[in-house]
Amino acid sequence: MLTTLIQKEMMHHILSVRFVALLVMCLLLVPLTLHINYRNYLQNQVNYQESIKLSGAETEEKPPDSPAPDLEVSKLFLEPTPLSVFAKGLEESLPSYLGMTRNGVKQGSTSLAEAPLSSALGNLDFLFVVSTVFSLLALLFTFDAVAGEREAGTLRITLANALPRDLFLWSKLIGGYIVFVVPFLVAFLLGLLLLVSQGFPLGESDIFLRVLSLTLVSLLYIGVFFAIGTVISTYLDNSKTALIVAFTVWVLAVLIAPRVGFLTAKLIAPTRAIQSVHMEKTAIRNNLNAEKEQVLGKKITETLGTSFSLNEALPKIKELREPIDAEYRQKFQEQVDKVDREYQREKKRQESAGETLSRITPTSSLIYLAMNLAQTGKIKRNTYFQAGTRYYVQLEEEYFSEITDDDFATMARFVSGKAESKKIAPPPDMTETPLSEMLRHSAVDLLLLCFLAVVLTTVAFLKFFRSDI
Repeated sequence: MLTTLIQKEMMHHILSVRFVALLVMCLLLVPLTLHINYRNYLQNQVNYQESIKLSGAETEEKPPDSPAPDLEVSKLFLEPTPLSVFAKGLEESLPSYLGMTRNGVKQGSTSLAEAPLSSALGNLDFLFVVSTVFSLLALLFTFDAVAGEREAGTLRITLANALPRDLFLWSKLIGGYIVFVVPFLVAFLLGLLLLVSQGFPLGESDIFLRVLSLTLVSLLYIGVFFAIGTVISTYLDNSKTALIVAFTVWVLAVLIAPRVGFLTAKLIAPTRAIQSVHMEKTAIRNNLNAEKEQVLGKKITETLGTSFSLNEALPKIKELREPIDAEYRQKFQEQVDKVDREYQREKKRQESAGETLSRITPTSSLIYLAMNLAQTGKIKRNTYFQAGTRYYVQLEEEYFSEITDDDFATMARFVSGKAESKKIAPPPDMTETPLSEMLRHSAVDLLLLCFLAVVLTTVAFLKFFRSDI
């Protein structure tokens, strides 16, 4: 009996105008967005390679020798990921490189800085299509599943034939879901075939598993909105009212609530701008340099007197300067680390608050989960900045720690001539987070989607069982 009801429901949807709209959306949007974004990825990959070559050529042509505190002596570039064709995520908003300066890590320009007008319109990628377009279509498939039959009077006739209510509602859910996901999967498969024909590395085990996981998560998300539409349909008797309510829920859940969460977080947990942090570090260095020069000058005067030959006194000045340099270098590092910790603590508190508040809707959970699967989310961002921090610490130990700014060091370099520039260590390779580790970090979002799907389906059944037909 259930199979017959499911077939009936499937034919009802297939013969409707909404199925034609779904089919057109799937066949046009999914392959087209994948194709366009893969071409964009290939261009980003070319730009990445050219940037590395240019940076290397600049370093060889003008090797840094006692650089200014804000001069970038080396750069760690962000390599584009091929999975960005599915979800651009944070990739375009991250700095294209991290510059290593004596004042700390300096962030380069972002892709969004080059095209602010287009970024205002948002990204058109697979994640956007699923989270925004297909969520609305899912509601349009289910808003009148029960309300439409009740309004037409066919629900009373159907249930008068001793048909169990659970079978009736299951047939509505399963039949509509099958009709919905088949065109979606077919279009997605066509898009993957188009990508593979252009050179997309789908055959790599890690990429294949991530694409498969992204597909399953998308199907789960669509199931959540099917459950939402069914709940609305069971609570309302009029299909027009159900359509208005379904559209209102979609606007709140997809367009408004995720953004309101972060807007609220900015009010309850404000942070400083990165420019103010960088200026504070520069002020700390300048103040400590001035203090160090006074201390060093006093020490030299006490030891050598007021008149001495600079050439003859250089070894003694160097001996006097080394412990003072070490002391003030330690002071600078301690104060800068304190500024960085406070800033990172502020940012983390604001982001955690916004992330938690935005998870009131399934759309936010899908976005966070999909971005991490596509290696363009929070995990990739943290890995990128952690790699930059490790690189800076390495340069601090091997290069920056040997540079001083006091007047006596400048005179010593002038008298002794320009020293041979020390070779700077190349940027380290970024380690990719394994899929298992990513799923562990994203377990909250995955569990939230599963929880919503189960709870909303249960609510729909409980309401339908208690309704007077």
